[in-house]
Amino acid sequence: MITDIEDFFAKGCGRCDRFDTPDCSTRLWADGLGKLREICLSAGLEETVKWGHPCYMHAGRNIAIMGAYQNKFVVGFFNAALMKDPEDVLEKPGPNTQHANTLNFTASQQAAMMEATIRAYLDEAKGYAEEGKKPPKNTVAPDLPDELAEALDADGELAEAFHALTPGRQRSYVINLNGAKKLETRIKRIEKFRDKIIAGKGAMER
Repeated sequence: MITDIEDFFAKGCGRCDRFDTPDCSTRLWADGLGKLREICLSAGLEETVKWGHPCYMHAGRNIAIMGAYQNKFVVGFFNAALMKDPEDVLEKPGPNTQHANTLNFTASQQAAMMEATIRAYLDEAKGYAEEGKKPPKNTVAPDLPDELAEALDADGELAEAFHALTPGRQRSYVINLNGAKKLETRIKRIEKFRDKIIAGKGAMER
């Protein structure tokens, strides 16, 4: 996966063999992604790269992340359980995802058309970050390490696969990640576990 923000807009995320080719999804939606980037930066957000995608931060918290697919490009909001969504435009990445957190675009000009809404939602999320407000813990699902929760917010496919796992398999990842003391180690383990989670396996399964 990429680590340089400019690589995403010029070449892609680095997750598949379409990286740095004309068929890369970021090439298909270059204008729309550029507009989203402009909106996020003009909102005063700090731009960084996480999970191979542009991630935008404020007050030390992840606020939004963008991504591109063959049929759409998206901007997703972290801590989605807090978002009020007055325009009723947020969608769930998949049926097993608990909270709607994603704005989907199927035409590049839609980002400009929805600029006012995007800015309002970014401002709402920034406010929660400044307050240090977090969504209430889900007492049914395992208490996820922050790094895993953020990875699921950032990666719709991963979130869908993780929430489809049995509770025991979910716990196997939580236990494994909680056993790592360093932040960097937990992040590396999540990246390593991605294929297993997508395949429906637990942390200790082959």
